[in-house]
Amino acid sequence: MKKPGFERAERIFFINGGMLPTSEALGLGIHPATLYGMEKAGVLKKLVRGLYRLSALAPLSQPELVAVCIKAPKAVVCLGSALYHHGLAASPPAQIHLALKRGMEPVRLTGLSVRLFHFSPLAFNEGIESYEVDGAQVRIYGPEKTIADCFKYRHKLGLDPALEALKQYCGRGAVNLEELMRHAQICRVQKVMQPYLEAVLKV
Repeated sequence: MKKPGFERAERIFFINGGMLPTSEALGLGIHPATLYGMEKAGVLKKLVRGLYRLSALAPLSQPELVAVCIKAPKAVVCLGSALYHHGLAASPPAQIHLALKRGMEPVRLTGLSVRLFHFSPLAFNEGIESYEVDGAQVRIYGPEKTIADCFKYRHKLGLDPALEALKQYCGRGAVNLEELMRHAQICRVQKVMQPYLEAVLKV
């Protein structure tokens, strides 16, 4: 038998997609003792510190990615993680690549494997797309922006991921050269990308 308060708290979680940060749950009127009791009883599962989800729901396909995006809703998935999302990399990076705007408030991502990159305001705001992953809205840079970003950060990530992504992108047959070069210009890598792009398109 469920303890008093569990049923109401479950409804609140369900209405909000089954998952809530602790701060939001408390703001919606759920008592801290209720959260603790629900977790102890197995009604809630703690994904990471400060983030709960109803245990009865189907398992998440990408729990860490969802947790990162809920804990840092203003950040954007970038670089290697975005390449993998768009099918431009064979495997995801060991850490989730996450972009923050320079000057943005620090985010608390305790217990999550994340590598942070700080983008200039212009580079940060361009090319953001929204996707639904496991019922959560996830902000991810589009493929053209991501390729340009990978060339920009080639000294940190290596040139190979950028070249492989460019090859995969051009091999799809639906190349948006105007958009690709627009982002290359924003990232100031158009002169770096141009010879590689010409070589790939000639193949």
